[in-house]
Amino acid sequence: MSIQTRRERERAKRERLIVTAARELAETEGWAAVTTRRLAAEIEYSQPVLYSHFKGKEAIMAAVAVQGCADLAVELRQARAAAPGVREELAAVAGTYTSFARRRPALYDAMFTHLVPLPFATEEAPAPLREAFGQLLAVVEPIASGGEDPGLLTETFWAALHGLATLMRSGRLPESAHETRLALLIGHFTGG
Repeated sequence: MSIQTRRERERAKRERLIVTAARELAETEGWAAVTTRRLAAEIEYSQPVLYSHFKGKEAIMAAVAVQGCADLAVELRQARAAAPGVREELAAVAGTYTSFARRRPALYDAMFTHLVPLPFATEEAPAPLREAFGQLLAVVEPIASGGEDPGLLTETFWAALHGLATLMRSGRLPESAHETRLALLIGHFTGG
């Protein structure tokens, strides 16, 4: 093994350590607690080491968002695989998506609420972002009527899920009616 290979491996390991520490700190104390000074102390490296990997907090949040999208894509794929039919897949994905938002609020915020320097809805978007959207598209595409753009329909479905998750988390919608709201959404999307 060359010295270069070892250095690249160590660099990748430090990046994962920084992202993991930021994610854990955000989940326990919120994104306001995530500062480069605090992260440096958490991972026992200097701030210049953090800056050698990331330009600042926004770049770290972007890395957390990419990792979160990869996690979400896995959960959505598993939900789809366990469902027996088109309507059930749509319902399983909807439930999994909103559950993810409730279980991982800081991660969800990095992915879809905070402004992060990531391209969305373009070919330049990182693969995990495209994969998470692809899992949504896979359940919406079969219900698209002739002439409907499956991508736009998927964006509308995603926006509805995001709105439900965000409004419920903020206390603006009571959680007690969540399952009923999801059933209404699925019913209207599937025409039944």
